[in-house]
Amino acid sequence: MSDTTSPRLRLADVRQTFHQGETSLEVLRGIDLDIRAGEIVALVGPSGSGKSTLLQIAGLLERAQEGEVEIAGISAGKLSDDERTKVRRERLGFVYQYHHLLPEFSARENIVIPQMIAGKKKAVANVRADELLAKMGLSARADHRPARLSGGEQQRVAIARALANAPSVLLADEPTGNLDPTTADGVFNLLVDLVRTQGVGALIATHNPELAKRMDRVLRLDGGKLTGA
Repeated sequence: MSDTTSPRLRLADVRQTFHQGETSLEVLRGIDLDIRAGEIVALVGPSGSGKSTLLQIAGLLERAQEGEVEIAGISAGKLSDDERTKVRRERLGFVYQYHHLLPEFSARENIVIPQMIAGKKKAVANVRADELLAKMGLSARADHRPARLSGGEQQRVAIARALANAPSVLLADEPTGNLDPTTADGVFNLLVDLVRTQGVGALIATHNPELAKRMDRVLRLDGGKLTGA
């Protein structure tokens, strides 16, 4: 496992305010967060509390108006858009409630493509894809397109794709929200195993309290503040 002493993700005094006409809404009011290698942190809170905004800022998809965001020791505040894209590509993995797999490509190809975009040769990317598919129990489904996969299989491929480039940080927004409880449980177990063995720091937004309890920490976002749940 990777070094566990330095944060994979660090947020310091992150603030974000949305303005609509004369109305201002402080969505994030001084967020501090460290996540270390192999650590899985649940992010809970009511709908509209700003969980998605926090994930977008942590994933460098949105710039914080104030505060500091660090990914594996890289300070993102002064990076150009191109530099932020490079960090996202090399250091971050994303999993959403819907799998967003490319429908015209096989499971293997969906995992190979982001690696090739990051500069890996196809042969190397194929080896990595097959390794991840095996860990996900999907070796026999490698050549199947998403439409021929079940919901649980599609989401397992999406998780493998998110981890294809060995990111430092995995950000997930309701990754099992579209699955039945039994399937969700199996997918989550596989996600946990990969995060731990690969030394990734994971922040997972969920409305599922039972799922949240199985993570290392549970943090609640409400009123723009982050607290232990």
